[in-house]
Amino acid sequence: MAPGSDDDPRIGDISEGRVLRAILARTAPAAHTLLGPGDDAAVVAAPSGSVVATADTLVEGPDFRLAWSSGFDLGWKSAAVNLADVAAMGAVPTALLVSLAVPADTRLSFVEAMADGFRECCAQLAPGCSVVGGDLTVSELLVVAVTALGDLGGRAAVTRAGATPGDAVAVAGELGVAAAGLGLLFGRFRDGTTPVQLDRSALDAVQRGAVDRQLRPMPPIALGPAAADAGATAMMDVSDGLALDASRIADASRVTIEFSGAALDELAFGGARDRALGGGEDHGLLATFPAGRVPEGFVQIGTVIARAGAPVLVDGAPVTETGWDPYRDWDHTR
Repeated sequence: MAPGSDDDPRIGDISEGRVLRAILARTAPAAHTLLGPGDDAAVVAAPSGSVVATADTLVEGPDFRLAWSSGFDLGWKSAAVNLADVAAMGAVPTALLVSLAVPADTRLSFVEAMADGFRECCAQLAPGCSVVGGDLTVSELLVVAVTALGDLGGRAAVTRAGATPGDAVAVAGELGVAAAGLGLLFGRFRDGTTPVQLDRSALDAVQRGAVDRQLRPMPPIALGPAAADAGATAMMDVSDGLALDASRIADASRVTIEFSGAALDELAFGGARDRALGGGEDHGLLATFPAGRVPEGFVQIGTVIARAGAPVLVDGAPVTETGWDPYRDWDHTR
């Protein structure tokens, strides 16, 4: 359907039932679902006897700009950030619950594109996981709230609190790519403080790749359970920046994490160490392992040492806990 045409109505002009039917027509069956969408609640199997649950909310303004994100982008990102949290516990994602608060003038095609983004993200990153339910309402701002469920498959959950001195510190996924993409969006696609429409043709291939990673993260979901199987002692996804997230593991485990500057320089996108440390939203996995047991897919970038004042060091020097904090960092004029 063409946006704005008679067959692409505004959400405020049609019923909730029609919107739901349009969304559900684009979802795929979830492998662990015993009862899917259509009832008061879904029923999802938990073969291990326990359920990993997480939630994340994306709000128009602080979390995304509609001038830069398509409906597909927004659906993909909303799924990916939640799948990464499940994987970081060592679990396999099984189901997503999606609640949408949508402005009345939003076109149905945009919501359908979001549903496509959810479906394709799950299909590529977490096969067998899908949207099994949620809620719809209207709002002045577009808000996407997602709850993700996962199954540990008999594993113990990997928390932030198990790192011990002597452990290797390793990452899986990208460092600083999404931050580079965000910098391009704010630097190239604004008129003063107002976002302007993203034009990918104005970017070279490397720049387009960075912007795509900001709008459609590619967290290594399958490596979460693999890390747990390999004996990971602590793990989390890198959503708010490597330094800030490493400090969370360090504080929870009462240790210090010391990074190798050379390793960071080698892995950081464009060699930009500061961006790797302070930029977020790559949603890779940061984990600690017993020495000599870093599994395939992870790269060692440091070691865990006894608490030495600062929670995070690079080559022995304290690192400021730079990174994203929505209460501290969001500027309405950005």
